[in-house]
Amino acid sequence: MDKILEEIRDFADQAHGDQMRKYAPDRYIVHPVRVMKMCQEYTDNLPVLAAALLHDVLEDTDTGKEEMLEFLQKHLSYTQAMKVLRLVVELTDVYVKADYPKLNRDQRKGKEAERLAKISPDAQTIKYADIIDNCKEITAHDAHFAPVFLKECRHILMGCKKGNRQLHKAAVETVDQELGKRKQSGGVDRKHFH
Repeated sequence: MDKILEEIRDFADQAHGDQMRKYAPDRYIVHPVRVMKMCQEYTDNLPVLAAALLHDVLEDTDTGKEEMLEFLQKHLSYTQAMKVLRLVVELTDVYVKADYPKLNRDQRKGKEAERLAKISPDAQTIKYADIIDNCKEITAHDAHFAPVFLKECRHILMGCKKGNRQLHKAAVETVDQELGKRKQSGGVDRKHFH
């Protein structure tokens, strides 16, 4: 990992503070690092890789846009810093329970999937890697929630087709593979997800 990405990783790690991954005894930062490394297999675009490291910071921490931009401008050009911030904003959930208490989870996730279908190709590429990494972790550790999560991922991927084609294909295959395992074990009927 080059020096700039290391600085950005450290900023994200500090922002996430004591947060841990839900299903593993790991600091939260392991997930954004895996997402970034997955993106790195398909692109060397620095703002995309930086946004991959930061993709959950606005959503899951007290760090605001101004603080993030101020930090980014110390390490990137203004144009690059603005692109990173735009990508992170695009990847930050809008339809959250706190802001939409009258909507149930299905309704919120449906609106979120519609919103994600309109975000930039670069942001969608990061979302594919995010889905792949979360799918592997959630399906391995939460059999009860996995079918719900996989259905939501499938819905997102059906609308998000502007990003890197290879990574999109890998995300669809990952979700379908996990849905297939659930079907074989009597868990979920896949026909509902196409």
